[in-house]
Amino acid sequence: DKEAVTWYLKAAKQGYARAQANLADMYEKGLGVPQDNVIAYMWWSLSATQGDKIAKKNLEAVEKKMTEKQIEEAQRLAREWEQTNVE
Repeated sequence: DKEAVTWYLKAAKQGYARAQANLADMYEKGLGVPQDNVIAYMWWSLSATQGDKIAKKNLEAVEKKMTEKQIEEAQRLAREWEQTNVE
């Protein structure tokens, strides 16, 4: 799982929506990384922004498990990521 996270992260940083969604799934489930709904939400959001329909569905699902403060933090992280990583 840790090796999968490494490769998903490399592809996610290059803007691949499916890799971002896979990375989100790893964080939501705690596979190869500590479980973290905030980071999962961030990656689901980035993937959904690119039109990944599964990511949109999963974004809504993880949101139901989060507090408003956690959602705000995840949205902030997604905005920051887009500002610093979009080429």
